[in-house]
Amino acid sequence: MITETFAQAETFDLGKRLGEEAKKGDIITLSGDLGVGKTVFAQGVATGLGIKDNVCSPTFTILQVYDDGRLPLYHFDAYRIEEPEEMEAIGYEEYFFGDGVCIIEWPEMIEELLPEGIIAVRISKEPARGVDYRKIVIERQS
Repeated sequence: MITETFAQAETFDLGKRLGEEAKKGDIITLSGDLGVGKTVFAQGVATGLGIKDNVCSPTFTILQVYDDGRLPLYHFDAYRIEEPEEMEAIGYEEYFFGDGVCIIEWPEMIEELLPEGIIAVRISKEPARGVDYRKIVIERQS
């Protein structure tokens, strides 16, 4: 599915719809350059899951857990991961195969750890189309 958004609120709403449809065990990866809207999309997913907490990118902690929604949300930011083994130290498998939904920003840093069946979200911008324009591609990979 390819969607174009023209405001942060539209990017948020697309994430919210995905969160409303999310099921236990879903792993959503968010790819795109810095400042493209990955965290805005993640905030929408969290809202769709019924999470009331303020969701921010866990850049320095790598993992943030939100468990006040209809399903827990495990929000990873792999930007600072240098070796995939660092994910083992946080027990990533417990989250990937747990009772909630995972969002992983910068999944390319841990690509070899990702299981089949992820929902890959790629967000890009084209400045010529406007400062808030985003092209969002969502696909379930096998």
